[in-house]
Amino acid sequence: MLYLCRRHSRTAGTLEPITGNSNNQLIIMNLQDIYKKALGLDSLTAREGVELYTMAPVDELMFVANELRQRHNPGNVAGWMIDRNVNITNLCFSQCTFCNFCRKKGAQDSYTTTIEEYIRKIDELYSLGGDQLLLQGGMNPELGLVFYKDLFSNLKSLYPTLKLHSLGPPEIVFLAEKERLSYHEVLSQLMASGLDSLPGAGAEILSDRVRKIVSPAKATTSEWLGVMKAAHLLNLPTSATMMYGHIETVEERVEHLILLRELQDNKPVNHYGFVTFVPWPFQDEGTVLLQKKGVKSSYSATDYIRIIAVSRIMLNNIKNIQASILTVGKDVGMLSLHAGANDLGSIMIEENVVSAAGGGNKFSASEMQSIIREAGFVPSRRNQKYEFLNS
Repeated sequence: MLYLCRRHSRTAGTLEPITGNSNNQLIIMNLQDIYKKALGLDSLTAREGVELYTMAPVDELMFVANELRQRHNPGNVAGWMIDRNVNITNLCFSQCTFCNFCRKKGAQDSYTTTIEEYIRKIDELYSLGGDQLLLQGGMNPELGLVFYKDLFSNLKSLYPTLKLHSLGPPEIVFLAEKERLSYHEVLSQLMASGLDSLPGAGAEILSDRVRKIVSPAKATTSEWLGVMKAAHLLNLPTSATMMYGHIETVEERVEHLILLRELQDNKPVNHYGFVTFVPWPFQDEGTVLLQKKGVKSSYSATDYIRIIAVSRIMLNNIKNIQASILTVGKDVGMLSLHAGANDLGSIMIEENVVSAAGGGNKFSASEMQSIIREAGFVPSRRNQKYEFLNS
């Protein structure tokens, strides 16, 4: 008799016999083999990942993903953090088709953040209990490596305990080409100037077919992965992301996960590598360039839970999966914690890029903790390395 796990609670499931025609039996047998392989922490193939994504019932995916969450992060704790996203500049030559934030040279509302503005924003960050600055923005052709090194050094001299989670692979590719340096050299100099960790920005979907349409001037798949490989060799903590729900296929989503897993497999032993993975849905409000192509966000709550669960199952070597509560909101964020995620991200004191396309969810520190408790978990504030803090 063939049996299938059915989810009834966060911590337990029951076994029910399967009935039906031979085709259904074959599908179920295939899924059972995949579940068994995943629960053994074995790496699933692309075909198995696509089969999970397209054929597995959501409740079963949640059950398996929750079991794996417990393997990687035993207990009942869900993480969160306090940081602030300050955009260095909104001038950018990339002009990605999904971005409402960037401006061209000469635009009346273009800017580069001044040191006085940084001081005001960082003082507010510290007053609210945070100590990390997420520094991102456009790839401004007028800003070179010296600018970023000076910025990081100045901020660290003013705020010695400040953590800089800054830039991303596309900016590193841009700076390396501009300065005729290797990724390793650019990252080494930025680390010496105060860079503490590297965000997974600009990953979108790691498929050059997709990237040629949504971000043709940005780093290619191999360039994005090359920067992360250099960061891992330097033991610079990194995060990985996926912006999905636009023109990509399910196969390309799964391939994205496999590329991340393979890179993580090759990081040096005891190096940080990818500390976390964060998927978030494409926000389409006012994204004129993509809308002209007839592209709308395919986001749904069910599909987000599916991608959280499949990510947990496919990424057997990345410990942390973060739900993007900024883009999906409270209810879906809470459900994500039962589908493989172990973190809800930051209260994000300031965020401009995603918000410009309609991602307007914001929460205070007390609200974030309340949401985690309401979901049935114990909130614990952490830093970018996913180390839990006392306060």
